[in-house]
Amino acid sequence: MIGKVKGTQDLFDLALYQKVVSLIRLHMQLYHFTEIQTPLLEHVSLFTKTLGAHTDVVTKEMFTIKPRYQDQEEENTICLRPEATAGVMRAFLENHVQQTPWRVFLIGPMFRYERPQKGRLRQFHQWNIEIIGEQSILADAELIIMLDRFFHEQLHMNNYTVQVNFLGCKEDREKHHTALSEFVKSIDQSSLCSNCIQRSTHNLLRIFDCKEESCQKIYQNGPKTTDMLCTNCLAEWNIFCHVLSILSVSIVHNPSLVRGLDYYTKTVFEFVGHHGLGAQSTFCGGGRYDELANVLGNKEAYPSLGAGIGIERLLMMLEPYKDQLKTEKQPPFIMILPYDQEQNAIAFLCADELRAAGITCEILFDRSVKSRMRRADREQCDYLFFIGSTEQEQQSAMVKDMKSGEQQLVKMIDVVQFLQLKS
Repeated sequence: MIGKVKGTQDLFDLALYQKVVSLIRLHMQLYHFTEIQTPLLEHVSLFTKTLGAHTDVVTKEMFTIKPRYQDQEEENTICLRPEATAGVMRAFLENHVQQTPWRVFLIGPMFRYERPQKGRLRQFHQWNIEIIGEQSILADAELIIMLDRFFHEQLHMNNYTVQVNFLGCKEDREKHHTALSEFVKSIDQSSLCSNCIQRSTHNLLRIFDCKEESCQKIYQNGPKTTDMLCTNCLAEWNIFCHVLSILSVSIVHNPSLVRGLDYYTKTVFEFVGHHGLGAQSTFCGGGRYDELANVLGNKEAYPSLGAGIGIERLLMMLEPYKDQLKTEKQPPFIMILPYDQEQNAIAFLCADELRAAGITCEILFDRSVKSRMRRADREQCDYLFFIGSTEQEQQSAMVKDMKSGEQQLVKMIDVVQFLQLKS
């Protein structure tokens, strides 16, 4: 027997997923965002340029598809998208979108070759928010406020912390990089793990992603990005914190938070769950990426920001709260049981009328009457419409309330009205 691919999952109950996605779309409409979709397939070069050639995503985690023929150029190598931001920026530039700020979101699968564990899959779903062409630091604050309002007020979550840091402009980051490099060189290399030694050479900021407690203790004494901000960036950092304070969004300044991708500048943030996610506690992360358009070869800069939310991790966190989510009243579920083949046509007509009124129904075909009755009971339908020869002659159905057991003969022309009065 062939099983599913490692790191993927089969989903049979989509009720909670669909409810959350529905709430996402309503929430994004409130903030005037437009839903878009970008391809699952992108050129590998899109991510080597934007994420950084030495990031784990590029070196270890991308699912790549090699060119079919050996004589094709290596640049034709494509991959399954590991994240959405670079693809959205590519779409913005390639399609010559004139509207700025361009406020968009997308919901869809991403792919990363990682060791599967709780809260981490090789095929997972993300809700991505991107604001392209927005320079104001107030947009950074609004993005975090919008997310906090959604998690807290729409999903009734309170088991998370909002961690933020400020990386500064290009000059600030260069100054911090120099100071951090000198700091790392001053450390006894034997006290660092092998990953940190490698990262200090290829991608210095990634040392802050290290999970070794001994390394983290060392870095607590290192230079902080917020200590190296220029006058303008310091003013932005103070405005950002002030606005969040006014709107009662509690944040924790985490000097080690850098986000692992090269394109981030200035604001970076993560929503970190307190429990339920295992080792992978972050379920939402993002920040500002003012230089991404330039990295992709565009002459004009488009200051931008965004966030990515792991939907599977979000659903795991929602398990204790899922009963608190507001659910719309569902229409009744009807099963129609024609006694014999002669009643199939009238069963179809009845089902067609019910569906036209937005009522879910299914016709029970073949098998014995008893086995179909048992299935109706097993499927927990609200009403069973029984149509025999007598009901056919009277253009009616014997309607059984599956909860109370009560039965009533209802004319076919009245079935929709009957159900509406009962609901």
